[in-house]
Amino acid sequence: MTVSDLTGAIWRKSSRSGAGNDCVELVVARIGAAVRDSKNPEAGHIAFDGTGWNAFMGVMKEGRLDNA
Repeated sequence: MTVSDLTGAIWRKSSRSGAGNDCVELVVARIGAAVRDSKNPEAGHIAFDGTGWNAFMGVMKEGRLDNA
């Protein structure tokens, strides 16, 4: 499985998803990760390689997208 081909991947709901049905689902693997909207999974996903995922998580943890 590659990050761009997630056939058969087991998605999990983020523990940080809000109670108002504002949910994301993720797949995290050694090769990277992907994120999608749990309400509309057929719309696609955003895929990251390992370096991109680490950078994205750094931005999120720092709160740099909180007011975006």
